[in-house]
Amino acid sequence: MVRWEEDPVYQAIAQAFVSGDLEMHAGGPLDVRAAMASISQEAKDAFAYDHLPWERFPRGPETRGDVANLRSGDADVVRRALRGVSGELANSACSVAALAVPFLLRVAADPRGHCRVFALELVADIVQWTLGPSRCTREELLRLSGGEWWFEPSAYPGHWGIEAARDAVAADLDLVTALLDDPEPEMRVAAAYAGVAAGRIHDVRSALHVRLRVEADPVVRAGLVLALAQLACEHPDPECRAWTEALWSDPTTPPVVRVSAALGWLCLADAPAPESLLAALEVCATEETARLMAPLPWMRAVDHGDDTGLHRCIRGLLHPDDAEPVLDEDPWALPPILT
Repeated sequence: MVRWEEDPVYQAIAQAFVSGDLEMHAGGPLDVRAAMASISQEAKDAFAYDHLPWERFPRGPETRGDVANLRSGDADVVRRALRGVSGELANSACSVAALAVPFLLRVAADPRGHCRVFALELVADIVQWTLGPSRCTREELLRLSGGEWWFEPSAYPGHWGIEAARDAVAADLDLVTALLDDPEPEMRVAAAYAGVAAGRIHDVRSALHVRLRVEADPVVRAGLVLALAQLACEHPDPECRAWTEALWSDPTTPPVVRVSAALGWLCLADAPAPESLLAALEVCATEETARLMAPLPWMRAVDHGDDTGLHRCIRGLLHPDDAEPVLDEDPWALPPILT
């Protein structure tokens, strides 16, 4: 096995981005955004993954092999391939994970495929990727990573990878919005989570509202509310704050939806939490609600040890000084359970 220091791809990346000017390479052969833009819709629909220059990016050939297995008839093979792409993302290799996005979307959209929900959730994880652990504050809970420069372990500009992934979702937004009507509740939630970062604001907002009007599953409705609030945090919507208030203040609305609306309101508003919102949380934010909301990706992103994501969110949004517990000398120590 070739050591990474001796790998010609890593050497080329280091020479380009450690010793060279990053902007000089924008739009060039090492720009994953340009590589993504170069592949036609026809090639993506034909699953022609070989049209992309995998060999130019760290861990590219390995990820190409995983993409090649995504349409296997063996569910275990597909699952391992998805874990391979997920592993690259976990190692902060967003550039090569981004190249897989068009094909992950087509796996998710194919009703005959295996691990469809896993594939779409992986797309959502790539486009929603954030710098460091997610924090439960009113300023950060529903924020996407912005245009900050950051670099992968290989020295590749990781923000280019996130931009490429979001461009890929925008190009295939019709596939994503169609999955808002999928029979699987988890798929509908993942579609909402992925769509927020696509950039086509009007189209995404309209599709989310259309789905919300007919959605019967309270947990999926809660996810759609969080997605719409997140969209408003990124792209101001003057009506969204009042809309979330109407939801959390309505006692006929399911508790899980009221709680999501309250979280959204807290992230959209600068004002202190009113007594009526606190009363709604007191009634609705039960252990049962926390259990129901636990699978939502917004909650999974902030789930920490034995503390539920919902409880961390509420504590952080209402008491920001207590949002992140001070750890002891052990850097891996878990925070205390919320009481």
